[in-house]
Amino acid sequence: MFPEKNFPLDLTIAIPVKNEERNLPGCLDAIGKDLAKKIVIIDSGSTDHTKAVAKQYEIELIDFKWNGQFPKKRNWYLRNHTPNTKWILFLDADEYLTAEFKKELRDQLTSGNSFVGYWLKYTIYFMGHRLKGGYPLKKLALFQVGKGEYEHIQEDKWSGLDMEIHEHPILKGSTGIIKNKIDHQDFRGVNHYVNKHIDYADWEARRFVKVLNDRTEKVKWTWKQRCKYFLLQTVWIGPIFFLGSFVFLGGFRDGPRGLAFAILKMSYFNQVYCKIRELK
Repeated sequence: MFPEKNFPLDLTIAIPVKNEERNLPGCLDAIGKDLAKKIVIIDSGSTDHTKAVAKQYEIELIDFKWNGQFPKKRNWYLRNHTPNTKWILFLDADEYLTAEFKKELRDQLTSGNSFVGYWLKYTIYFMGHRLKGGYPLKKLALFQVGKGEYEHIQEDKWSGLDMEIHEHPILKGSTGIIKNKIDHQDFRGVNHYVNKHIDYADWEARRFVKVLNDRTEKVKWTWKQRCKYFLLQTVWIGPIFFLGSFVFLGGFRDGPRGLAFAILKMSYFNQVYCKIRELK
């Protein structure tokens, strides 16, 4: 009999992609062959060799074309290609599962606890090296199928973002946390990083303006969201983020890279503030 660890978990790993030929092979290699019952790639019309990579690895590929309305890619997959496994893990192509994470994942999903979802923690790499300081990255990207989906936000194609970026899963039940981190490494360079955050800033600003006077939305906000949305209305949002990231959370330990990263993130929040003012 094979050891238990060689049996796939009752888990689907869904990887939403668009032009990810550089990141995807490493992502799939890191997952391995015995972790999940199913791996699926959800592609948004890639024009590079992403589909060829999926074919090479013999991974199921589903084509997705966004019409600018709800649902976006992850919710569309949950609704139209509902996994037949108990668990779903949404993984970006630039996220790489470590051996330590996979061991803890297996321990948690076979423990019999009552959690319906898990918060996952991520390392952040910038300019080829892992950052030691700065704000931690954490996402609720692992949950039971049928226990919820990502926030339902009606939008009229605010940006080119066809996938849930800032939307969070709304789950029915309690959540746990997996302590070992996933490596977040994007090999597409600084140019890609800057350009995608321009789209993120546009979406963030339009989302803010839409919900600013919506009391039904405000009551759902966590204290972190309330703090964030308050600060987004002031020009100090960028400098405050910079001080928090670079000074109080140890971004200075990364030297020039840490400084450059904190400045870029400060610029992002400054863009959001300016776009909000422009829209209003």
